[in-house]
Amino acid sequence: MPELRHDPIQRRWVIIATERGRRPDDFPRNEPEPTGGFCPFCEGNESKTPPEITAIRNGTGANQPGWEVRVVPNKFPALRIEGGLNRRGIGAYDQMNGVGAHEVIIETPKHSLQLADAPLEHIQKVLRIYRERLVDLLRDQRFKYVLIFKNHGAAAGASLSHPHTQLIATPVTPLTISEELNSAQDHYREKERCLFCDLIEQELDSGQRIVIAGDQFVALTPFASRFPFEIFIAPRNHHHSFAEITDSMLNSLAAVLKEVLLRVKKCLKDPPYNFLIHTIPNLQAGRSHGGHWETIEQDYHWHIEFIPRLTQVAGFEWGTGFYINPTAPEEAAKYLRETEL
Repeated sequence: MPELRHDPIQRRWVIIATERGRRPDDFPRNEPEPTGGFCPFCEGNESKTPPEITAIRNGTGANQPGWEVRVVPNKFPALRIEGGLNRRGIGAYDQMNGVGAHEVIIETPKHSLQLADAPLEHIQKVLRIYRERLVDLLRDQRFKYVLIFKNHGAAAGASLSHPHTQLIATPVTPLTISEELNSAQDHYREKERCLFCDLIEQELDSGQRIVIAGDQFVALTPFASRFPFEIFIAPRNHHHSFAEITDSMLNSLAAVLKEVLLRVKKCLKDPPYNFLIHTIPNLQAGRSHGGHWETIEQDYHWHIEFIPRLTQVAGFEWGTGFYINPTAPEEAAKYLRETEL
């Protein structure tokens, strides 16, 4: 019997189509990425990207070979860092300049080294760069929010196969984040507890949807998963900001993230995927707005959403805001737990 499940974080309904019951082998296989050809992200091609913003290097100079992780502006940015917002109204409409930041974090000089297969110490360095860039951009009060996200595979939106992550800073708080902030704040006002902490505790007690239960981080398939094999990764203890993650937490996160990536790669035969980090907005830019900012350190809980791209969003989803998931999250978690690494 199909089930309707409600997501208390995003406040949306999901259809778990249990009668379809799709197993890992039922999903189409990821087509291998084309090999050969020129790649501007490979070591030795540093002059083919915009000048780097920062890098982890082995004693070499900027924009030269000898780096481990490298950050550059996106050559074709969605938003540009120069200028003022110039907020204005046009009748009933609002408009502002497309001011923001759009950066590319090149995860490795090796073209074919996926993050799943990178040494744990290298994943720690990538996460350290995520934190460094987030902290730096939050100093700019024009930016209300900074999203760090990774597209792996052409079907997930990656235009280059060389492993990389992107970062976009926006002058407004995205709608998805606003919904999470509203849910978290309402829950806290009613119960004086963090919504995310309550859900994590319940999931750990149940165990049905747990994929990994580390000392500091948990990975689970959400009760109302929108997509098959969707995974939610979060600190086990309350923590509101990825920008304030400690080195100890960062190292623990790297271990859990690597295991998630390996389990998904082996269980689902290296599917295209997206992962994104949801953290708090820029408090310095937003305190004056009140509302979310009053209790945000207590009510919000940063997390990573990991989404294998195994199904397509079609007319029903666009028309209703519902999602149809053909794999129950309990089954997805079981398959992932039982995957041999």
